[in-house]
Amino acid sequence: MSATTTMTAPTAVAASPRRMRLLTVGAAVAAAVIIWSVAELAGMHVRQPTTGTGPAMALNVGFVIAVSAIASLAGWGLLALLEHFTSRARAIWTTVAVVFLLLSLGGPLSGHGVSTGNRLLLVLIHLVVGSIVIIGLPRANKSGR
Repeated sequence: MSATTTMTAPTAVAASPRRMRLLTVGAAVAAAVIIWSVAELAGMHVRQPTTGTGPAMALNVGFVIAVSAIASLAGWGLLALLEHFTSRARAIWTTVAVVFLLLSLGGPLSGHGVSTGNRLLLVLIHLVVGSIVIIGLPRANKSGR
């Protein structure tokens, strides 16, 4: 008689959708802060274009964190609502998110009082944060809806 021992590889604990979405929001905020920080360290004083008669407003790291976090959390909230009410949540949410990202580019591309380099930096931040959120949030849901 021979005894056989079967050994199985330890299974990785799958992260919950909530945790994965929280990590996605964190990654989006971190990316925005990194881009802002590199620009500031390189000597570019990041500013927000103005539409009025006043000067362009300097963007500090707190503003970058707040705006990227609020936008990411709003996207998460909308996706969660759609997942609750429709079976086509992912397709609807992705369409809305892409439209929102494109509309958000109006901020850095409008107004006056900032350099072209500053505008491009703001566009980069928008695109990177938007891409992380658009790719990351829906992937956290295992149901694939």
